[in-house]
Amino acid sequence: MKKQSYFAKHKELIHGTQEERAKKIPSEQISDELKAVFEAGKVILIDKPLHWTSFDVVRKIRNAVRIKKVGHAGTLDPLATGLLIVCTGKFTKKINEYMAQEKEYTGSITLGAVTPTYDLESTPEDHKEFAHISADEIRNATEQFTGDIQQVPPVYSAIKKDGVALYELARRGIDLELKPRPVTIREFEITSVAMPVIRFRVVCSTGTYIRSLANDFGAALNCGGYLSELRRTRIGDYHVTDAVSVDEFMESMRK
Repeated sequence: MKKQSYFAKHKELIHGTQEERAKKIPSEQISDELKAVFEAGKVILIDKPLHWTSFDVVRKIRNAVRIKKVGHAGTLDPLATGLLIVCTGKFTKKINEYMAQEKEYTGSITLGAVTPTYDLESTPEDHKEFAHISADEIRNATEQFTGDIQQVPPVYSAIKKDGVALYELARRGIDLELKPRPVTIREFEITSVAMPVIRFRVVCSTGTYIRSLANDFGAALNCGGYLSELRRTRIGDYHVTDAVSVDEFMESMRK
């Protein structure tokens, strides 16, 4: 059976039911003067909500500001929340610059099982005992994942092969063999242990997959593990504390 896309399974959580969408009042169009400001270029810091894809946010802002040149500087998975840098107009030329900057994440890893997607988009399986693992062993295990390391990306990712996203190939049941990529994890801190859930903070280079880190970390502890929560808190000098929600941004367009 073909695996449904995330959007197909969760579109009502993102956009509401068909009845709710029918009741929505169309948003007022912004003035030509404000549209020109976005065309000249703006950087918008959004606190991406749970279940939204990064492109859901881009599409919402694109429709609001009435221009086509809108993009984001680094994908956040649907099950992740936090800082998403959105650029408009001439500032879309700066997207690669923002994408290359260091990132900080907080979240949780659940030990004792794995999932095909390395997170909760798929069902935990291959359950193993974890009660014997001490907090010291968990903290010591971070050392092998700190510094310059080689990391294999998740099969369910947006990386493209021959122009097709890997997650699309994976949903078709195509076997994929991925090569490890160099990434840098400057800090990997365990902030709390409440078995089977451990909370962490990571500071890393662009290209780092926290889902892969969670999967590899569980493997290093010989019990398996998957990413159960993720929040991006910083990109370079931009912090999520300075971001606004999608609703707050839309409200600012009406003022």
